[in-house]
Amino acid sequence: MTIQQRLTPQTATMPPSPIVSFWNDTLAPKFVKYRHILEGGLSRHSEAVMPLLEIEQGDDVLDVGCGFGDTAIAIAHRVGETGSVLGADCCEAFLDIARHRPEKMFAPNLRFESCDAERDLGDARYDFVFSRFGTMFFTNPVAGLCSMRRALKPGGRMAHIVWRNREDNPWLIAARDVVRQFLPPPGPEAQTCGPGPFSMAGEQTTRAQMEAAGFTDIAFRRIEAKVNVGRDIEDAVSFQLAIGPAGETYREAGALGEARRAEIVLALSNLFEEVIAHEGGLWMDSSSWLITARAPS
Repeated sequence: MTIQQRLTPQTATMPPSPIVSFWNDTLAPKFVKYRHILEGGLSRHSEAVMPLLEIEQGDDVLDVGCGFGDTAIAIAHRVGETGSVLGADCCEAFLDIARHRPEKMFAPNLRFESCDAERDLGDARYDFVFSRFGTMFFTNPVAGLCSMRRALKPGGRMAHIVWRNREDNPWLIAARDVVRQFLPPPGPEAQTCGPGPFSMAGEQTTRAQMEAAGFTDIAFRRIEAKVNVGRDIEDAVSFQLAIGPAGETYREAGALGEARRAEIVLALSNLFEEVIAHEGGLWMDSSSWLITARAPS
């Protein structure tokens, strides 16, 4: 039975939300273009977190916002042939890549489906629910977290990774600050990816959201890792002007951004000149929370 088949008739027939449409129509092509940065760059957070997850052989696991499928594949190997993994995402372009990854051949217990995690993930089907840098983009965080909690069996476990404070993540904020020397910040009517990458950075607020969603035993653990921002300076500049706070500022500026692009590119190039290249690319500091919790028994 698929996620869509488990939805209520009203939910299953609802049109996509504006944010889901924006992800598919505007953001997904950019994320696919820079997959080499996003997937390779985020892998160090996954590598740090995976050994800490309470995932057991035989578990049924849901990976929310699975993206290109790398974490879902890793989890599928953890649960073994007696377990199962569903990778769920709202972007069809991401899922198409995930379904055709060569590694997928070695994970017959894994499947991928499209869904809006804020609306419905099913009821009491999973032992573990996981999300890497996905929950931050819930337009209604409590509703999205409620959906994840409902998907868990009684006493089931969850973990999600979110970015910590802006000042601890110069890989995103330094470029934004440079771009905003030339362009105004996006206005209140701007099309965005949702609340944004730092919407769950505050421990107190995020804990309150998770408690409101019905989770217990909530714990925060700080993760420090370098992230890749590009193969070289040109790649890093192009990436920042496409994705993240700098990219959002540039996109929303429209014609003004195009008119000042040469100045912005030069300033960003100067920024990345200061980043030491190693391991075939440019790497910068980043910091995230690993947040774990349980559904009530």
